[in-house]
Amino acid sequence: MPEAPARSGLLSRLADALARASARWVPDAFSIACVLTFVTIAFALTVGGASPADCVRAWGAGFWSLLGFGMQMCVVIFAGYLLAISPPVHRLLDALAAVPRSPRQAIAWTAFLSLVLCWLNWGMGLIASAVLVGTVARRHPDVDYRLLVAVAYLGMGATFHGGLSASVPLLVATPDSDTLKAGLIAAPIPLSETVFTPQNLALMAVVIVGLPLFVALLHPAADRVVKADPAALQAGAAVRVIARPDRPTPAERLMHSGIVNRATALLGLGYLGLEAWGGRLSLTLDTVNLLFLSLAIALHASPAAIMAAAEDAARPLHGVVLQFPLYAGIAGIIKGTGLASWLAAAFLSVATAKTFPLIVFWYSAALDYFVSSGGGKWVIESAYVLKAGQALGVPVTRTVMAYAYGDMATNIIQPFWAIPLLGVARLEFRDILGYEILVFVVYAALMSVVLLAFGS
Repeated sequence: MPEAPARSGLLSRLADALARASARWVPDAFSIACVLTFVTIAFALTVGGASPADCVRAWGAGFWSLLGFGMQMCVVIFAGYLLAISPPVHRLLDALAAVPRSPRQAIAWTAFLSLVLCWLNWGMGLIASAVLVGTVARRHPDVDYRLLVAVAYLGMGATFHGGLSASVPLLVATPDSDTLKAGLIAAPIPLSETVFTPQNLALMAVVIVGLPLFVALLHPAADRVVKADPAALQAGAAVRVIARPDRPTPAERLMHSGIVNRATALLGLGYLGLEAWGGRLSLTLDTVNLLFLSLAIALHASPAAIMAAAEDAARPLHGVVLQFPLYAGIAGIIKGTGLASWLAAAFLSVATAKTFPLIVFWYSAALDYFVSSGGGKWVIESAYVLKAGQALGVPVTRTVMAYAYGDMATNIIQPFWAIPLLGVARLEFRDILGYEILVFVVYAALMSVVLLAFGS
């Protein structure tokens, strides 16, 4: 295709320009959360009619209200990480990397696996995709490494919030959720009305099949391929092995025996099995986390191996621990002042029942670029988003899914959740941004058409 070199040059220039602008103007996520706190206070003081003392009290009252949800998000990442780096899953990923036979097939296959894995569990999918990059690149040295890393990130932006670990659908399905306690929904909403609806499953199927076909077309000609740095390919090349001492003490025998952790895992799996057998099992954040944590514990060789893996799995949790209290404080200001009513009225002034899901999608997508919380910001915004939707007669489930789609869409062009992947791949986000922009345009256009076509 003769136009490819020009298109590639334009794409590279665009990626560089966006990277420079982001580096200059977009601070880290913690700084953004702090700034948004004071922006919220400013709105509460003006349009919300609150006093400074009202704002401070509301902020303090809400600051620790997300402890339960924050811990649930930590476990999603933690359990997914443990599962992804377990020896059986590592071997499975290595076997899957052998399936494609050409660079284009490698790109499409990696994208497909990322989309499927993140649909199953975004914590596992994020880390498994990072491991997969190395195994695919080692087996296919002629693949463009930038594009390979870019497509390994697609699941976080295109399928996770329509899947089994979708933060917002699982939150509204939880019996004691903040959304339910605040009276924003009348009862827990089961996943059968959100994630497992025919509409969502069909949409996710289109995305899982369509995006890999699209990104395969982006692979450059052989003379323009950027290959992986050999040093980067050593990351994740082998499973971390915890050696048993030659003369173990009784304590060390226990620590290096697989009986203890597998018996513990069996407790978790047995509980879920009994609940399912009795017809009492409902998929919530807690039950999904228990499933993946039990599987992760079972698939590691011993308690010693689990503890070593846990050290690695804990590293990505710092963002949730540090930022979620600030999100909770913002939610407290919105709920504790007149700001929630004002924001609901603002939505009502620009939306109709038909356009409301589309507006929620783009609103959620825009805010997620700056507050990439994996669903934490839902607690901030649900107070006015759901009220506005209910006033327009839009079903709560439709509002929830429109919000969820938007919440993940801008992950494609936002580096926060790509940090573990980029750390393993040894690339900068600017190296993959050009490809991610193209995918985002295609994905956002698809979602916009679907939400508008099937609006209330």
